Amino acid sequence: MRLAGAFTWAFAASVLGADAFVPFGKVPLAFTTSLSSTTVKISEVPTTPIPGMKPGTSGLRKKVEVWQGKTGEKHYVENFIQSLLDTATANNGGQVPETIIVAGDGRYFNDEAIQIICCVLAANGVKDIRVPVAGIMSTPAVSAAIRASPDVKGGIILTASHNPGGPGEDFGIKYNLEYGQPAGEDFTDELYERSTRIQTFKTLDGAVNINLNAKVGTQIYLTSSSAVTIIDPFEDYVNVLKKCFDFPAMSVFCKRPEFSLLFDGMHGAGGPFARRVLVEELGLDESCLFRCNPLPDFGKGHPDPNLTYAAELVKKMGLLPDGSTDPNVDLEQLPTLGAANDGDGDRNLVAGAGCFVTPSDSLAIICDNWSAIPHFAGGPKGVARSMPSSAALDVVAEALGIPCFSTPTGWKFFGNLMSSKELFDKTDYTPFLCGEESFGTGSDHIREKDGLWAALAWVSILMAANKDTPQGQPLVSVRDIVTRHWAKYGRHFYCRYDYEGVDSDDANRVMDLIRSEFVAGEIADNGDIQLVSAEEFS
Repeated sequence: MRLAGAFTWAFAASVLGADAFVPFGKVPLAFTTSLSSTTVKISEVPTTPIPGMKPGTSGLRKKVEVWQGKTGEKHYVENFIQSLLDTATANNGGQVPETIIVAGDGRYFNDEAIQIICCVLAANGVKDIRVPVAGIMSTPAVSAAIRASPDVKGGIILTASHNPGGPGEDFGIKYNLEYGQPAGEDFTDELYERSTRIQTFKTLDGAVNINLNAKVGTQIYLTSSSAVTIIDPFEDYVNVLKKCFDFPAMSVFCKRPEFSLLFDGMHGAGGPFARRVLVEELGLDESCLFRCNPLPDFGKGHPDPNLTYAAELVKKMGLLPDGSTDPNVDLEQLPTLGAANDGDGDRNLVAGAGCFVTPSDSLAIICDNWSAIPHFAGGPKGVARSMPSSAALDVVAEALGIPCFSTPTGWKFFGNLMSSKELFDKTDYTPFLCGEESFGTGSDHIREKDGLWAALAWVSILMAANKDTPQGQPLVSVRDIVTRHWAKYGRHFYCRYDYEGVDSDDANRVMDLIRSEFVAGEIADNGDIQLVSAEEFS
């Protein structure tokens, strides 16, 4: 291929000791390596715009073969990352960000994409590229790591969230900004616009292959001024969780013989973090973990923690496929608490023995029991839900006198509220609690939804509810907590329908029909159920 420009770096290598000075910020250093007698070219490669690079609510998701360039469009990853980096540079006063984290949820094509991305970043002058061991890190953990290091300017996260992985399935890339929150629409719109007029991208010719399984602290120089540093994926995230919850007290509670927990990692990135926290920190037995080893194809499953795709956990918790109690099981023999993560570890399903907790109820119950969670000391200053969620949170917030917001779908809108003070110099709503109907729950400890945080919140609620329960006596259960909440606030219902693999033109015609007949038209009585209003939220 003809190169529009080529620049050569040639340098000898050395292997530095553990105490060597490395000018790349606060990173635990095991040892450092660099290229040896190697010539690396920074190449500016001609390219053409590729249609359809418009990110959605959380990044750009396409079939993995599109990213691999197997569908006719070459350099898909390079085009997108160059457009992303150009946008980040423009938003950084024209300076290329010096430090960026690159991590993924471990799905198919994760490792190859990291190699490509690091070459583009290094060729563009990003000095410090931080990659977790094995290249795997949950989305909440990336957000925590960005927030823990002031020198980190952003994070490139390789995930298609709860979508399936493997050949023929999905792959995605999203970008989180320096406060750890997903890039907003202003950023993604600019990224898309740049992708429509890109002419070249920079990459490295002859770069060393990055050993993603190297020890923490290993540095691999890609150019004389750009290095990949292998980082601990857990440290910053676990430290944040320890500030949110009382780990010593939780550890004591988790050792009670009456308590048991089952956590389904769905073979995603959240599994190792569940092991690190639940087993290594809280002392639960390894048997509490289920499908917590990440797999490129998620074990040929669909890593979405809902009643359909977390069917095995649902069954183990004494539930029927519709979430109702299975009358043929002995509830006393079931785990006290069940939880599941999605592919990148940010979504959650919560259940008790014979009791499914809807995402909207879970959010409202966490709000009502805020005093059980140290992070909310003094009470939340703000709460929010996605518009399609039920009004369960609204009535709790009203009773507690907490400002409550309804937002469009997309965690970046929660991020704007959580960062109201630091980003916009407006009202400080932290500590903040938020969630959405699609099994997402979180707080301002990071700027993403957090599946493991939600599970720990429920452990804390159970711990508080059972502070006076004597050893050997049955615990106040998840079902008890939920039914008491309904008795206090009433029960709220909502319905969400997911349509997968729908033709875009057909979907748009359905939306146009709803707009014309219901949103802009007359609301008609529909038999037993009366439609009160219809709105298109933005």
